[in-house]
Amino acid sequence: MEKETKIVLPFYKIAYAVFFVIILSLIRGVTHTYEVGIAIEAPLAILTTVFCADTYVQEIMSKRSEVHRLYPIKRRFCSIMERIMIQEIFLLVLAIAGYGLFFIVQKPITHPVTENETIQFAVYCFAITITIFFWGILVNTLSMFFRNMWMGIGGCLLIWMVANSRGGENVFGAWNLFSYMFRNIENTADITWLYGKALYICIGLILLATLPNIIRRRG
Repeated sequence: MEKETKIVLPFYKIAYAVFFVIILSLIRGVTHTYEVGIAIEAPLAILTTVFCADTYVQEIMSKRSEVHRLYPIKRRFCSIMERIMIQEIFLLVLAIAGYGLFFIVQKPITHPVTENETIQFAVYCFAITITIFFWGILVNTLSMFFRNMWMGIGGCLLIWMVANSRGGENVFGAWNLFSYMFRNIENTADITWLYGKALYICIGLILLATLPNIIRRRG
């Protein structure tokens, strides 16, 4: 685990991820507390995409993949999953810290018709955990399939642009990947936005199931 951590969390990645969250809290204006999660989710999806894109492709770029191919598929798969888990835990901690940073920097006020702050924070943690899980798995799968991290990032960016748009909201509704952002804030009893998060989980699990086969075929 320590070895995998050193591989996937070099100083430069930690630095730009932390810098990204700090800058976001400074330039993305919010008025009410419910806007904090909305302000963070979509940018963090992009950060996760860039952060996790080289999870395994770096083995190919550094010519270490020839040695890695000698290992059994199960061991290679477990190694990749460890790397993804380490990166996503780091990003989740950063996302939680970023949530608090918005309160320190911008001091948003509570909207009278939304949930209390504890529930809002719990909902945010749930939503952002799934967001990080999905985009980390998606970019890693695409990068491995094409054997190119830029193809992985480009594919994710295209999906991100479609989902994070007014057209995406109108077409997909509660099934939008960013349903948490587009949820009905004034109707706290409306939990249909969970459909989009359920879709996140299902697609992520399907992608996970395809990884061993991609490893076998693409190396």
